[in-house]
Amino acid sequence: MNKKISAFFFLSTAAVVPTAVYAVEEDIQQLEEVVVTAPLQDKASESAVPVTVLSNEELRLKVGHSIGETLKNELGITSQSFGPGVGTPVIRGQSGPRVRVLNNGIGSNDASAISPDHATSVEPLLAERIEVLRGPATLLYGSGAIGGVVNVIDNRIPGKLPDKLLGGALEQRFDSVSDETSTVMKIEGGKSNLAYHLDGFYRNRNNLDIGGSAIDVNAAQATDPTLDVIQNTKGYINNTSAHAISGSAGVSLIGDPGFAGVSINRLENNYGIAPDGSGGEITRIDLKQSKYDFKSELKNPFKFAESLRMKLGYTDYQHTEIADGEPGAFFTNKTYESRLELTHNPLGVFRGMVGFQAIAGDFAAIDKASSEVIVPQTLSNSYGVFAVESFNIGAFANQLGIRVEDTTLDPQGLSSLNYVPVSASASSVWKINDSNSLNLAITRSQRAPQVQELLTNGFHDATRSFEIGNINLREETSYNLDLGYKFKSDWVRAQLDLFHNWAGDYIYQQRNGEFIDGAPVVETRQADATFMGYESKLVFPLLQNRLGAVDLTLFSDFTRGQFVNGADVPRMPPLRFGFQLDHTKGNWNTNLRLTRGEAQTHAGDNDTATPGYLLLSLGTQYQVLDLHDADVMVFAKANNLLNENIRNSTSYLRNFAPEPGRGAEIGFRVNY
Repeated sequence: MNKKISAFFFLSTAAVVPTAVYAVEEDIQQLEEVVVTAPLQDKASESAVPVTVLSNEELRLKVGHSIGETLKNELGITSQSFGPGVGTPVIRGQSGPRVRVLNNGIGSNDASAISPDHATSVEPLLAERIEVLRGPATLLYGSGAIGGVVNVIDNRIPGKLPDKLLGGALEQRFDSVSDETSTVMKIEGGKSNLAYHLDGFYRNRNNLDIGGSAIDVNAAQATDPTLDVIQNTKGYINNTSAHAISGSAGVSLIGDPGFAGVSINRLENNYGIAPDGSGGEITRIDLKQSKYDFKSELKNPFKFAESLRMKLGYTDYQHTEIADGEPGAFFTNKTYESRLELTHNPLGVFRGMVGFQAIAGDFAAIDKASSEVIVPQTLSNSYGVFAVESFNIGAFANQLGIRVEDTTLDPQGLSSLNYVPVSASASSVWKINDSNSLNLAITRSQRAPQVQELLTNGFHDATRSFEIGNINLREETSYNLDLGYKFKSDWVRAQLDLFHNWAGDYIYQQRNGEFIDGAPVVETRQADATFMGYESKLVFPLLQNRLGAVDLTLFSDFTRGQFVNGADVPRMPPLRFGFQLDHTKGNWNTNLRLTRGEAQTHAGDNDTATPGYLLLSLGTQYQVLDLHDADVMVFAKANNLLNENIRNSTSYLRNFAPEPGRGAEIGFRVNY
């Protein structure tokens, strides 16, 4: 493994040959993009930790069936798939409750962080912008977001007055790998002091095509010797069809002092779980969610304040796991969340904000067939205060942050549990000159155990496992160190980020090798662990002339998770490296990307290794601007051109549901 890493860095360095070319102006400006989710909405280039921003044409080309799939090619990010119906982001090996998914700055508050088979309710098709933050800035949104924060922004509550009464967008897609069709519509506008927003989408797909057999029989039987595989489809995964529909409406009152608005959203999603080939139950998940939000911002509300922002949200979430047409496990989660953020006027060299966050939840899980309790009804209340201050000293841009929470869980029939997580951060960016910068970030993060980690006790249909919680869990404490270097010139742009994470009392789920009524037992455990790795990128402008501009990007990322006793942390992503060629000429953009994923041999106890793979993809898009007062974009993607049967090492279903096979996706978008 080390030889391969060293070889990649040597080849990357050897490829740095000065050439007389000019950097594309658009790419340089992209580094200066403002990050809305950041504490003080700083520029991405000024962040002391890696920041990922997808928007405009880049987002449209990368949008996938889920948030995880949309982000899976970004440095340090993979997708924890559970078949094509589920894809949650994994950031530097962290997933579930350690990656908080937001919708317009407030939590999705579904059940996706609770179990890997639960889809997130946040829809990338509706996104206008997606931001991924790591490190100190995550303290604003929860101390548990050790991996990072993903904020999906869709302008559901308008914050600015549109320049016309009626505008909107229409997008249509077709993906051959599952015969998927998806339609997205948006209408928005405003007049005087009133702005409105309407959006919706519909998606329908059949079973997913793959590049080989659905089930890796030898690997599946290695973890479950009693499994008798009698049905193993080839070329597709059975029971992976899905259909989803969603609609939203929002309205805002906007004026010179600021704005205030409300929105409502309804989502219904029905998707299948890949079978285990034994001829047993076929499971589908029927998900329904209603979400109500309020958002406001006042400019200069007090003498000492620059802005005051408030967000309120209520989420009513439920899903039923349907086995052979009969309702099984039933999950409900009703959550209130509120945030208040006050940005103060500069105090000498200090710019900053203070805030308060409150979350109240009502969670339960039962088996409808047997009436057995999987997770007892639990009322939770969490209150947090946070502060972030930024200041510059010479060439150093510094930021300090702190967050304190008080979390209480009150499960029915049991004594209440209380936790007080305390988190803090410090970071600095040293701008050595116009070409070179160094950044350093140190973060202490603490999170309280979640209700299912503590209290779950029962059979889970979708995961086909008997899950056992641990009521004696303690707070998980993580110390993170980030060190990065950026270089920018006319002939190359370079970025290297190193990280090391010491996690005390790390909470994880793992098979213990036992079985109850034929189902493998999955225990919630706690142990000290370390995570280390890197993310690197080199961008070379190869040419720019009348034929267009061509850039070559070399990239690589790696995460290694290990318990202090020497065992491997389960479900870690493999070493990845590769290249991407981008060609731009006028309104035409094309890219070719090849990714090599190494074999993941550090699978963890009672789990199986995954082989390496090559993933070759091609994408193109063309824009027609100002066509009868509308902007038209057509795009096409060819995915997994080598038709590899890829086993995802971060997936619980790696042995039963490979990643999508060869497929073509086409679509268009009209903005007017």
